[in-house]
Amino acid sequence: MSHPGSLMGFVHRRRRGAELFLLVLALVVGIGAYAAVGLGVEGTVPADLVGYGGWLTALIVAAHVTVRLVAPYADPVLLPLVAALNGLGLAVLRRLDLTYEANGLDQHTFARQQLTWMTLGVVLFIATLVLLRDHRVLQRFTYTAGLTGILLLILPFLPFVGREINGARIWINVAGFSFQPGEVAKVMLVIAFAGYLVLHRDALALAGRRVVFVDLPRGRDLGPIMAMFGVSMMILVLQNDLGSSLLFFGLFLVMLYVATERPGWLVVGGLLFGAGALAAYTFVGNVQNRFNFWLRPMDYYDDSPGSFQLVEALFGQGWGGLIGRGFGNGFPERVPFAYSDFIVSTIGEELGLTAVMAIILCYGLIVERALRIALISRDGFGKLLAVGLGAIVALQVFVVIGGVTGLIPLTGLTTPFLSYGGSSLVANWVVVALLLRVSDQARRPAPRLEPVDDSGADSETTQVVKLR
Repeated sequence: MSHPGSLMGFVHRRRRGAELFLLVLALVVGIGAYAAVGLGVEGTVPADLVGYGGWLTALIVAAHVTVRLVAPYADPVLLPLVAALNGLGLAVLRRLDLTYEANGLDQHTFARQQLTWMTLGVVLFIATLVLLRDHRVLQRFTYTAGLTGILLLILPFLPFVGREINGARIWINVAGFSFQPGEVAKVMLVIAFAGYLVLHRDALALAGRRVVFVDLPRGRDLGPIMAMFGVSMMILVLQNDLGSSLLFFGLFLVMLYVATERPGWLVVGGLLFGAGALAAYTFVGNVQNRFNFWLRPMDYYDDSPGSFQLVEALFGQGWGGLIGRGFGNGFPERVPFAYSDFIVSTIGEELGLTAVMAIILCYGLIVERALRIALISRDGFGKLLAVGLGAIVALQVFVVIGGVTGLIPLTGLTTPFLSYGGSSLVANWVVVALLLRVSDQARRPAPRLEPVDDSGADSETTQVVKLR
């Protein structure tokens, strides 16, 4: 007979000590990589190592103490994984800063700016955990979150506010600061999708016509997926952003399949995606270029726009081999935007395929922990919220690393916690906070119900139940 406090064989333990031990290892990775950059590029330990290490340690300790106080049963692995990735990303950005500075370029403050954005991200991480004590409260804002997400996606289209950078109109400029509203929109849309699907999954799960052993959904239920497909195509055509289009449509499709358990939705979604990709390849020049660069990169090496960026990244990763050339011994500056879209190619060149595989494993563990949280969550909204947040990480990492390594066409998204980008980093820290909040609710023991002894009371009196 299973223990009364167990769920699916799960034992309720806080595991904050294990989290602290893993965080120490994560800090060793981040601070050690920063010291290795100084030794490899300049031949000496960085002069600001103590200050940098102290600030990074303070941020991680603050996050850990917050989790210990307000979410004691939260997953003990998520925060160390994020800390390790963020610390490694800061070290790689510092390596690129030194190279840009040595070559006389103005871009040599990426690491400092990223540390500032990390500070803001940790502050919002703490605020989310402190202010949001129950994730189920978010279900009340299903349609508000959905409307906010759509408005955030529309903002880059507005005159005087929207900005086009590197061919994609996905930025807004407020008070001199550039911000990518789509990063916040993805969190809002996960909340909206989870709330909507919890209410309507029974209707969406009804089977329609059966075709080749697959029950397709009813035609009257195609409205939500068609609406999301329309939004994705709008992003692709108007914003010229293939990556965000894939992310949002794929996110909704994954959550819809998990909510209904109907493979027919995957069939419909796959057909829509195929039709959309064919139409985009035919009518959208940027998408056609990216497919051509992916299929025949050497043929467009000298063109403008061309495949110079992708080819140089592939050359660098091939030269790095299994264990890499070491910090300071590669030429990552040859790849345009090595600090953002192509930071994985920098890691592959100087730290090798081994480091890239370790990074992919870390992302895989983040997704695995999110799915584990969904499995043990006691409420439907929490399950879908955890699945959606995990799907964000999985889809984004797949399209980014897949594009950099030549597996799929380039999409232009940032690598979570590694790439330079304030809006992405801050939003992803909030994603982790939401996952920890759901896991805390799922992992803590359920309250025991004990009736009060009312033997002497009237049998018709309302029974009082104490929660303990």
